[in-house]
Amino acid sequence: MHGSHHHHGPAGHSHSGHGHSHAPQDFGRAFAIGTVLNLGFVLVEGLAGIATGSMALLADAGHNLSDVLGLLIAWGGASLAKRPASRRFTYGLSSSTILGALANAVLLLFAVGAIALEAVQRLGSPAPVPGATVMIVAAIGIAINTATALLFMRGSKHDLNIRGAYLHMAADAAVSAAVVVGGALILFTGKAWIDPAISLLIVAVILWSTWGLLRDSVVMALHAVPPGIDAEKVEETLATLPGVARVHDLHIWPMSTTQAALTAHLQMPDGHPGDAFLNTVQHRLAHDFGIQHMTLQIEIGDGDPCQLHTGHGGTHA
Repeated sequence: MHGSHHHHGPAGHSHSGHGHSHAPQDFGRAFAIGTVLNLGFVLVEGLAGIATGSMALLADAGHNLSDVLGLLIAWGGASLAKRPASRRFTYGLSSSTILGALANAVLLLFAVGAIALEAVQRLGSPAPVPGATVMIVAAIGIAINTATALLFMRGSKHDLNIRGAYLHMAADAAVSAAVVVGGALILFTGKAWIDPAISLLIVAVILWSTWGLLRDSVVMALHAVPPGIDAEKVEETLATLPGVARVHDLHIWPMSTTQAALTAHLQMPDGHPGDAFLNTVQHRLAHDFGIQHMTLQIEIGDGDPCQLHTGHGGTHA
């Protein structure tokens, strides 16, 4: 005999104060301000780079342009995630935030490739660069990128899509600081090779910040258990519930960069425990693990084996 219960009621959507703040937050205003500020700076820095012949400024401008595109991608993902579920997209479009984070990481990799190629070519024949101008323009970049990063700081710990935007801006602030230092070194030493060398340093910083974003977004896209959720503890929690003899076919995956879902079969020989039991389980999963969307199948007997794990037996997460 088989019975199933699907539950994702209001109890699962508000968990502040318990270490899990997974409800999507609205960063539309932050995206708008960040996009306008950075697009304006890209124009200023790009023109300054062309006028002075500074590869570091052009590299930073190119990176900032990729950040504008990255902000737009993240903004688009966050906007699509707000759309309600439909008959075709039964979970809604919340997973757009995962695609946005992945697209951001790939975009950054293309940007660093172009910057690195140009910088290596310039190292062979460096051109003279006015250090003072480079310092002034880069200093403006520090202010703009830091201000934009602060707009996304509060959401960067719990939302990979927002973290992508935050990392872009934080990396840009560090990069602009490096360009200021490079401009000072050029000013005092007159060494033209410092400018393309700073560009390569920029590439290293971007790669460092992008790797984690790329890894996490790919893992999420493959429906791995979301970071911060211990599958073994979830299984243990379900297995120790009153009346549960066995847990199997346990699956946990990300619905978006902020929301997780769970399905599991509970073998309960004494019969279906009722809605109160299921509501209690939902609240506990949401409170302890930040899992907002739960579907449980109650089984009186042994149940059928999971088709994804036929021949392996045991509990699967």
